[in-house]
Amino acid sequence: MSYRFLASKGALAAGALAAIITVPLAAQVPGAAPASKVAKAKSGIVPRTADGHPDLQGIWTNATLTPLQRPDEFAGKATVSDAEAAVYEKHDLTTNDIDNPEAPLLARAGSGSGPTAVGGYNNLFIDRGSELARVDGVKRTSLIIDPPNGKMPMRADRIRPQRPPGDAAITVDDVKLRPLSERCIVGFGSTSGPPMMPVLYNNNYQIVQTPDAIMILVEMVHDVRIIRMNGTHKPENVTAWLGDSIGHWEGDTLVVETTNFHEGNRFGGGSAKMRVTERFQRVDAATILYRATIDDPTVYTQPWTIEYPFVATPGPIYEYACHEGNYAITDILGGARKIEEESGKK
Repeated sequence: MSYRFLASKGALAAGALAAIITVPLAAQVPGAAPASKVAKAKSGIVPRTADGHPDLQGIWTNATLTPLQRPDEFAGKATVSDAEAAVYEKHDLTTNDIDNPEAPLLARAGSGSGPTAVGGYNNLFIDRGSELARVDGVKRTSLIIDPPNGKMPMRADRIRPQRPPGDAAITVDDVKLRPLSERCIVGFGSTSGPPMMPVLYNNNYQIVQTPDAIMILVEMVHDVRIIRMNGTHKPENVTAWLGDSIGHWEGDTLVVETTNFHEGNRFGGGSAKMRVTERFQRVDAATILYRATIDDPTVYTQPWTIEYPFVATPGPIYEYACHEGNYAITDILGGARKIEEESGKK
């Protein structure tokens, strides 16, 4: 896909969707068995590689309507019945119908609202899924499972004031000061992670596994994660856009610890102390249960955890031509210069 509308609206769109899409451990969710028990119960149908480890290879999607943080309407409810979920899902899909010029999503994405609203995409390009995430047979109301309230445990001094619609809060004086997603360096909304989060579209991943390394190809902006198995982290002053990921097996669970994030791409504006621990469990032939714990004491009052399934999908993963025909940066900076010129004349 091309990358026009979201190249200029990526940060706003991602923030809007976070309110629609967030983590306690499975054992802490009412009615949900611990992930290890789920995997054990279905171990007979989990494919394995030649070295005996679960085979995580294939193409997967994490598209889901489950929000990152639990909506107030589900306060105190980590899971809902299928009937309750159906009501929420219908409302979500109707409210955020991007083909409907009256839909609030357009306004949140900075494209205005009403019959004259203009947007770069329509529903053909959107792939948020159609249901809440289902884990252990029940639907979750938030990706966040710990804390139990389904909310990010932000330190009071790190809570950012809400910006008015259309306020990019980023200077337009230099290309290098624009968001990374606009510059086609990484996908918006932490789609590449870690943690790997569902976003507006292109929620597909391809995993290739060897004894020494595991590669995750991300469809959005064709990012590539390389997880080095049984290695050691690089010196803390050696950083990377997606951090430094080291993996090891704990039984049938792939555990990945990532540190050394580049300061320009730390989830949620994290600090140099941020550490993300991911767990991948292939619970059956069509599902990987993904869990990630984010630990950053300078930003959060405690470590917090998300959990949701990656579901097998036929694929293929298509090339994401982010730069090809992308005129967003030129238009953004050129538009700013035009506004300055007109202001000077006044």
